[in-house]
Amino acid sequence: MNHYQFAICRRPSKNSALGLTSADLGVADPKLLVEQHNQYLSTLVDIGLEVTLLDALEEFADSYFTEDVAIVTPEVAVITRPGAMQRRRETEYIENSVAKFRDLERIQNPGTLDGGDVLVVNKHCIVGLSDRTNHDGAIQLSAILAGYGYHTDIVTVPEALHFKSSVNFVDEHSLLVTQSCYSMDCLAQYRKLVVPEGEEYAANVVWINDIVLMPEGYPGTRRLLEENGYKVREMPVSEISKMDGGLTCLSLRLT
Repeated sequence: MNHYQFAICRRPSKNSALGLTSADLGVADPKLLVEQHNQYLSTLVDIGLEVTLLDALEEFADSYFTEDVAIVTPEVAVITRPGAMQRRRETEYIENSVAKFRDLERIQNPGTLDGGDVLVVNKHCIVGLSDRTNHDGAIQLSAILAGYGYHTDIVTVPEALHFKSSVNFVDEHSLLVTQSCYSMDCLAQYRKLVVPEGEEYAANVVWINDIVLMPEGYPGTRRLLEENGYKVREMPVSEISKMDGGLTCLSLRLT
């Protein structure tokens, strides 16, 4: 399920520090943000992915968060309708790249959906309702994926921008979660590893080809993963985190 071959990423714009953020972590350094993004790209290549790197969109400061504008499964890609008005037109600039790999479906008005709120594990999809994703968008995605044999659960996102700020898979049967999401009924079928208190940001990890990419600076979470047999690589994301970003949202990953 997890052997990815391709990734679609976009260069950060010169205006990346002017993007949307609710984080109270200070102003991002655009130069350092680009350096951290470049290290992410190099890591994807190093672990075997062919990366399609799209040009920066200077009009859209958040457009390097490519995961928010499309949901990609092995069968189909769904172009989203971002919840933030400033990001709506980003979808126009991702469609052609995604269409090279998958047939496309689309979320329609009045639905809103951010990819950061959608976790797909095998044939199970979980959509988090948040400030960016509404019930109509979740229902539309559920209906689209049902046609390909997926079951979708819809939950409320607790105390985070996106669902995947708090829950991500680290293999086909296991999730890394924050304590606030541990008791969700839709997660009962999975083994759950809970990030230590104070390291909630570290739940935003990406499992790619048997390697878990995690944000650097969270020793408790790294220890938890390694003690459970996972190969871990830490990634610098200090500037990306200032923009409400995480490792999951920096690429669209495709098998």
